[in-house]
Amino acid sequence: MKIILIGVVALLLSACTSTEHINQSSSKTVVDYDKASGGGRYSILQDHAPTGDINVDHLPDLVPVWEPKSRGGNKSSYKVWGKTYRVMNSAKGYTAIGTASWYGNKFHGHKTSNGETYDMYGFSAAHKNLPLPTYLKVTNLDNSRSVIVRVNDRGPFHGDRLIDLSYAAAARLDYHKKGLARVKVEAITPEKGETYSLPTTIVNPPLVVPATKSSSTSAALSKGSFTHLQLGAYSKLASANRLKTKLIQKFDTQIKISVKKQSDNLYKVFVGPYTSLNDLDLWSAKIEAAGFSRPIRVAFLP
Repeated sequence: MKIILIGVVALLLSACTSTEHINQSSSKTVVDYDKASGGGRYSILQDHAPTGDINVDHLPDLVPVWEPKSRGGNKSSYKVWGKTYRVMNSAKGYTAIGTASWYGNKFHGHKTSNGETYDMYGFSAAHKNLPLPTYLKVTNLDNSRSVIVRVNDRGPFHGDRLIDLSYAAAARLDYHKKGLARVKVEAITPEKGETYSLPTTIVNPPLVVPATKSSSTSAALSKGSFTHLQLGAYSKLASANRLKTKLIQKFDTQIKISVKKQSDNLYKVFVGPYTSLNDLDLWSAKIEAAGFSRPIRVAFLP
């Protein structure tokens, strides 16, 4: 019964926990396997980064807005692996310093605690106690880089870690290859109807020596820059093909669409390649204006 309860709790909470790789046929206990697989929910036991380097430099910063509490993930208390956690009534005034980890491929495409779909290429986060959703400014204390994230998940339930960031957010803070970072977390709680302006401190120092900018408004993309727009990620090929068909019906031969099965076993719908930042911006706006979800910029490295 204890094993069943652990599996059910992990399934309902979509607990974002870093786990060691555990083989089902190893000497590890069934409970350990149940934790690693989220009660059989996750096919990947050890979380890992996406294949290849992901460029996040040009992803737009989130602009916090007032949102009502989500229907899911906001019970006053909940239990994970026998430990009870309390959910705060409000995030107003919340600040903390602690260790940040990140989560990626294992959870990509699965439901978060408030019922949304986790996207490791978006700026989101998991926290044990904050209301869902909550906007946070997270600063890497080692390099002063900052990112604004939206908390829509529960976790991390591993050690004394304070927060789990999406892979893209960890990359923005430049600790995605280290795994952990010492961070400062500050809640941003706009009032209803208030327009929030990004603080100037969100302007980050460059991760690398900047290349010389072209004076041309249609500067060519450099090696490693974004080349495609990703419009969806699905566990079933039929779902990806349905999106492809809708795009063809809307844009005909104006855009090149491809469906690729990635290493995370998700079928992803891409548009491109594009050779300039202007084209990426133009088509991203066109696609969103046509009623599709906002595309994610990605880079296909040779």
